[in-house]
Amino acid sequence: METLLRLNDQLHSLTIFRDLCQDPVFCALLRYLDTLEHKEVRDRIDRYNDFVSLLYSEGGDLSAYLLRFLYEDENPYLRMRLAGENPPDYMDDSLQRELAVLQSLSEMPAAAMTEPAGTKVPLPSYGISYHDFSALYEQMLDSLSSEGYGMFRGNCMFRVEGESLVPVINPEYQTLDQLYGYQRERADVLRNTEALASGRNASNVLLYGDAGTGKSSTVKACAAAYYDKGVRLIEFNKDQVGSIPAIAGMLRNSPLKFIFYIDDLSFGNSDDNFNALKGILEGNISGCANNIVIYATSNRRHLVRESMEDREGSDLHLNDTLQEIMSLSSRFGLTITFQKPAKDLYLEIVDQLAREYGLVYEDLDDLHKRAEAFAIRANGRSPRTAKQFVILASNGLR
Repeated sequence: METLLRLNDQLHSLTIFRDLCQDPVFCALLRYLDTLEHKEVRDRIDRYNDFVSLLYSEGGDLSAYLLRFLYEDENPYLRMRLAGENPPDYMDDSLQRELAVLQSLSEMPAAAMTEPAGTKVPLPSYGISYHDFSALYEQMLDSLSSEGYGMFRGNCMFRVEGESLVPVINPEYQTLDQLYGYQRERADVLRNTEALASGRNASNVLLYGDAGTGKSSTVKACAAAYYDKGVRLIEFNKDQVGSIPAIAGMLRNSPLKFIFYIDDLSFGNSDDNFNALKGILEGNISGCANNIVIYATSNRRHLVRESMEDREGSDLHLNDTLQEIMSLSSRFGLTITFQKPAKDLYLEIVDQLAREYGLVYEDLDDLHKRAEAFAIRANGRSPRTAKQFVILASNGLR
């Protein structure tokens, strides 16, 4: 009993890891420990079972749960390290003291936790596993620029909600070796991403071309290829361009590198986001930090939907208008064009996908004829069309 009461006081005294006191599992544990001095046995049983039930929903291993919290918690000590500052000695002392307290909690078996409950009714157990919290936390601090921190640890892709980031759980993307054709175009994007990961100057990239040619897949695959080098991808909808400066400000001091990704980018003539993105690409005061680049894909070379009126010149300064329309795309340092594949490349992609999907065929010429016929009925030749054909053919539908 005395050991648990002392541990309870120590847990209530957490400062650096104070956010743990807002965690549902941890709060339930504290409520149980608070009952040990004054509550009836039934109250203790209820509070303990509340704690274990919540822990079970998170896997049931108390030690692993606490370690996961340590990895994900963005606390004052971590924020100072992210800003390149050395925390003062008293914060170092507090960190080590609190890690030792959480180490003790992580090694507390269920039998020792329930013994003071004062009941002969068997209470549920939970798992514990040994982890050296102090050593592992120091390793995490030393690998912030590659493995990440908080929600960036263990997640490679994110979406924007308001001015907050939300991890994309189990994102769907193809690896580079699953993408066929366009090796030269993809190599340019990969080299630029490698420069970003290495801390060298990297360019904002516009991937322009026909639908279904693998522009979006290329961006995601290149980002994933450098995940272990600290690259993370954040996807913006085109109507979220105005959120870019705020998100960039949040990440300015991060040791990680970020690709701000805008898919299917295009604007109407009166779209305020046009000038906003133009200013960001120019690198104005509200623009991007050095650890951020923008990758955008579009089916439109100049990104702005033009009307016949724009082209025919009701505007007295037609040339100025058209130059303004083209000015945005020119602000991307690297523009890469993905054109619809010629017949030979299209059929090569079909062959590679057929091997990947284990498609069995007796007559290669017949397969190619059917692939060509499918492309005519679909939207023309493209890697997307090839994949759709192979999937259908694998299921005996084409």
